[in-house]
Amino acid sequence: MRHTLGVLVENQPGVLSRVAGLFSGRSFNIECLTVAETLDPEVSRITLVTTGDEMIMEQIVKQLNKLVSVIKVIDFREVKFVDREMALIKVKAEAATRAEVLRIVDIFRGKVVDVSPTFYTIEVTGDEGKIQAILDLLEQLGIVEVVRTGKVAIARSKKG
Repeated sequence: MRHTLGVLVENQPGVLSRVAGLFSGRSFNIECLTVAETLDPEVSRITLVTTGDEMIMEQIVKQLNKLVSVIKVIDFREVKFVDREMALIKVKAEAATRAEVLRIVDIFRGKVVDVSPTFYTIEVTGDEGKIQAILDLLEQLGIVEVVRTGKVAIARSKKG
């Protein structure tokens, strides 16, 4: 089963390498990885997606917490959360298919961010299912290239 973790770490050289090394050293796979500075420039947030059963996930969280530069591990199995990723999709935009490409982009609330005589580059943001759905539709029209950011996630606020 796929699991999402948020890891707050000290923003220092080598921290990402140590986190990735923890996974590779134990033969755990990282399926998706995003890293960025937080509001505090001395702290970065790593969002990663991995697979494993409950026992494996418990082991991963414990091992992450042992790393000196890890400040906090957020296991999104324990909280409700919102996740998103962004994709840039370069698609053929020949005269016969341009209107259809634009309709699909509109339906998915995407944006055309670059135009050339034969290609559109589309930006779309959403959960993994939304990204896959637009890719499935655009594939019939001729996808040339896809770049995805990977998942970012944040816990939902409690209501009331």
